[in-house]
Amino acid sequence: MSPVKMFTTAVCPYCVRAKQLLKARGVEHIEEVRIDQLPEERDRMMALTGRRTVPQIFIGDKHVGGCDDLMALDSQGGLLPLLQAT
Repeated sequence: MSPVKMFTTAVCPYCVRAKQLLKARGVEHIEEVRIDQLPEERDRMMALTGRRTVPQIFIGDKHVGGCDDLMALDSQGGLLPLLQAT
């Protein structure tokens, strides 16, 4: 399964929802980067994505986007193939 990395904060309902969906699709480990605890990571996240909101989700090397983007990808049938790619 492809590695999943997510930029998050402690109190983010969208982060919780995204993690729930990923776990429901079989993801056992999500590498979380807490930008509220590591402010320099927010700058890195913004440089990588061009966005300043969380969550920002990466599956493998692909930037999926935020929670809404993840849910749209799942509803279009694209999430599982991306997770299963190695």
